[in-house]
Amino acid sequence: MSIAPTVTDAGAASPPLVRAANRWWTLGIVSIATFMLMLDLTVVNVALPDLRTALHADFSALQWVLDAYALTLAAFLLTGGSLADRLGRKRVYGVGFVVFTVASLACGAAPDILALNLSRGLQGVGAAVLFAVGPALIGQEFRGKDRALAFGVFGGVSGLAIAFGPLIGGALTDGIGWRWIFLVNVPIGLVAMVLGALRITESRDPAAHRVDWGGLVVSSAALGLLVLGFLRGEAEGWTSAPIIAMFGGAVLLLALFVVVERRLGPAAMLDLGLFRNPTFNGISVATLLANAAGMSAIFLEVSYMQNVLGYSPLATGLRFLPLTLTLFVAAAVTGGLTASVSPRLLVGSAIALMSVGLFLVTLVKPGSHWTALLPAMLLTGLGMGMFNPPRSSLAIGVAEPAKAGMAAGIGETFQQVGIAIGIAGFGALFQHRVADGFAHSSAGAALGPQADAAGQAVAAGAGRELAASVPGPLRAAVGSAAREAFVHGLTDVLIGCGAVAAVGAVAGFLFIRSRDLHESALAGAELGGHAGH
Repeated sequence: MSIAPTVTDAGAASPPLVRAANRWWTLGIVSIATFMLMLDLTVVNVALPDLRTALHADFSALQWVLDAYALTLAAFLLTGGSLADRLGRKRVYGVGFVVFTVASLACGAAPDILALNLSRGLQGVGAAVLFAVGPALIGQEFRGKDRALAFGVFGGVSGLAIAFGPLIGGALTDGIGWRWIFLVNVPIGLVAMVLGALRITESRDPAAHRVDWGGLVVSSAALGLLVLGFLRGEAEGWTSAPIIAMFGGAVLLLALFVVVERRLGPAAMLDLGLFRNPTFNGISVATLLANAAGMSAIFLEVSYMQNVLGYSPLATGLRFLPLTLTLFVAAAVTGGLTASVSPRLLVGSAIALMSVGLFLVTLVKPGSHWTALLPAMLLTGLGMGMFNPPRSSLAIGVAEPAKAGMAAGIGETFQQVGIAIGIAGFGALFQHRVADGFAHSSAGAALGPQADAAGQAVAAGAGRELAASVPGPLRAAVGSAAREAFVHGLTDVLIGCGAVAAVGAVAGFLFIRSRDLHESALAGAELGGHAGH
């Protein structure tokens, strides 16, 4: 594969000092955007009980607060990266900022749960562009050791957002209300847009063909149907006609997409040759499975802290600091190791640690305090923090620089599809296990025909409210049964998350190889000596 340098509009006329300063501005702006985007994946978790009360939402609607964002993110990531390579990364990045900021304002002003979820979907479209183009902007500006440093900072910022999301969300929700977890994005977005317009250098693929509109439409529709099938599978029934139609349509559209891309050849939005690269396949599978397991676990653990242990959003965020601080420190340290340690070792070890951490949730029992989660938090946070920096650099390291936007878009697509499928699939399994466990308890039997509805309420986090609503003699039994059903559902599902993460670790160890990286990435990360690892 030959190196095709990306064209920059600034050209050689820009003074070297100005260009050097601008690249650090670029890193700063992309880091701000990434912080906002990752924050929106975690900050919402602790506000869900307040959203449930304020907007009268059930468990399914609450899942959509997370999944509407993840659905459109997954559907438009590849589109955003491909358009950026062709139309200009700075230009497309600016459009993404506008969409994300306007949608954040709409989320903060939403009058009901439907309006919030529709706004979250629009927010995901803007986020898709920012997620896809950001790593490409960094890859364009940095080479050599500076690239390893830049992606270390980038991974550290991602870790910082995941780390402090629950705490920031808790402080905003308890302090000034849940709407501000969205409205806080507006001033930050406006400042970042102005700085981006002034400081980011425009770049694009010099050999770009016309926009592959057919590929854009087909790929977005395929990903949308695939994720939607997972999101609605439990509610509609996994073997129901609508769900089978969604999955079948996704498979047909993906097959059509491959046909379209092969016919277009060099003009295609996706370089299908990447799928012949073992490292590309390895990091893609590892990314999908690690995010499916890790982000689903955080969602359920936050629900446990608030709905079973009864902590406020802020108190929940404070108790998540062991995980979050470990994650942040691990991301910062790992960023400095990407230039000297085998990516196979970093990725495989990171996800293996996540897996062990998820299995340790089995230490939690119905009568446990929050400290029973500490071992799981520490190992999960360590693994998640170690994973982010090498994932970001490997995602664009498999492609030539001119196709950095496309490569980054693919990498982020696997990440967001993993989050969406994980939250939907594991969330549905959790809901089923909790509801079924409560309905088959002695307290559930005492409620008679209301047992199933009561079990659904327990799964949605309303176990204490349910206990308070039943006749006095049943309250203690219902409260105890609700707690047991919730905790047993949590541990059972997180064992599944741990198993999924373990498969991701195996994929990382088996398929990631330094010799599969593009020449520019090898030069940047200085990994050539580890080709045999």
